[in-house]
Amino acid sequence: MSSHLFYIEDLQELFSDVQTQRIFADQKVFPDCLPRFSALEILHKYRKQQHEPEFDLLKFVKENFILPPIDELGNTVQEEDPATHIEKLWDKLTRKTEAEFSSLIQLPQKFVVPGGRFREFFYWDSYFTMLGLQVSGRTDLIENMVDNFAYLITEFGFIPNGNRSYFLSRSQPPFFSLMLDLLAEENGEDCYLKYLPQLKAEYAFWMNGSDKLNPGELAYEHSVRLPDGELLNRFWDKENTPRPEGYYEDLEIFNHTTTEKTDLYRNIRAACASGWDFSGRWFADGQHISTIKTTDLIPVDLNSLLWHLECTLAKCAALAGNDMELEYYHKKADQRAFAIRKYLWNEEKGGYFDFDFKQRVASKAWSMAMAFPLFFGLANEAEAEKVIGHLQVVFLKKGGLLTTPNITGQQWDAPNGWAPLQWIGYKAALNYGAPKLAGNIAGNWMATVERVFKTTGKMMEKYNVVDSSLAAGGGEYPNQNGFGWTNGVYLKMKMNE
Repeated sequence: MSSHLFYIEDLQELFSDVQTQRIFADQKVFPDCLPRFSALEILHKYRKQQHEPEFDLLKFVKENFILPPIDELGNTVQEEDPATHIEKLWDKLTRKTEAEFSSLIQLPQKFVVPGGRFREFFYWDSYFTMLGLQVSGRTDLIENMVDNFAYLITEFGFIPNGNRSYFLSRSQPPFFSLMLDLLAEENGEDCYLKYLPQLKAEYAFWMNGSDKLNPGELAYEHSVRLPDGELLNRFWDKENTPRPEGYYEDLEIFNHTTTEKTDLYRNIRAACASGWDFSGRWFADGQHISTIKTTDLIPVDLNSLLWHLECTLAKCAALAGNDMELEYYHKKADQRAFAIRKYLWNEEKGGYFDFDFKQRVASKAWSMAMAFPLFFGLANEAEAEKVIGHLQVVFLKKGGLLTTPNITGQQWDAPNGWAPLQWIGYKAALNYGAPKLAGNIAGNWMATVERVFKTTGKMMEKYNVVDSSLAAGGGEYPNQNGFGWTNGVYLKMKMNE
């Protein structure tokens, strides 16, 4: 199926000219266009025509490409409640790929997209979307999406950021093992063994090169060896070039950066791999994207997810009666849990913080990533008590949980709150005996979603949780309507009320 793939970079200077001249307000539009001819033909025409006096770049693009449709979900009848609206939205957000020559990676089954400008699936979004599909009884779609992810792992060796050719250099937070937990709740534990080859392949992708590491080479791709020999992981992207879907913005950052630029593009891309694009969490000075250093950091959330993947592989080994593998993965999970506590727990601040393995210091950035060890039950009671205190005091606002308390103008910082982290925080509180806090997180968040829905008829990608009378802002594009993970988390919390 990958033979149908169109790589926008093959357009060379035409691609660069379209993006730098900003003929589309959104840099994602051009990479998502359907070419009417091969890249070679289009490029040949462009080189011939571009110097003609009447040449019009936008007209040329429209003659040679089909522009992506604008997904207008439309406003709903105002008296409709969010839950009813979401039930109707599932089918509108469901897609099936066609056999077409485009940047869209074709998939065997149907899948749910976030909505708005996002006309493809996104890896970690999909898990939170599935929470709502489960409430809606749409096990068929959950199974379809798991099948698609398994197909991608088989085809490419990993799950890309999204099903686009320009996402094939990176993944996103590895939620595949959690998707199987959801599927197992509906269909029984057989699904773990059904997808065991893909679970193992995803683990191999994240751990690739870990066996090559030594005191002379501390990191390779996602794997990092720490001072005392422990292994943990980081976000990474194979490419160190401007992102096609953020080309102009990336060039601007590069041109205005006065510090070290060698891995600037890779660090920007690695932040996209984290799903938190962008946040001061990844910036050396906590404020400016020009100081981004994502690949220097060992993230709390990623390593908690990989611990869960190791535990899931151990569970599979137990189901298959494979004692050797059971022991192997248990040992890997125990070693990771030990390393997480050693490097990512900050006793002085009483919280989990990312670790800068190059400087050998804890990051100063407070973020909701610290709730992940509680979400997975990795934290001990003393640690959990301190983190729960921070969720209450630092992160919980009138409209839900902040992602970070930092104000940078980036969309993953204050005053914004995002659905996935409301769910992580909510479950973290429940797991460690703080039902009142969990109730407040869910109540504040749902009230925000309902208030915005009442005035706009829309389910948004993100929300201002400090002042719900103001729209959420920041980022490279306007706040989007749809919206997969908001729908999923809202329905799941509503069911748990």
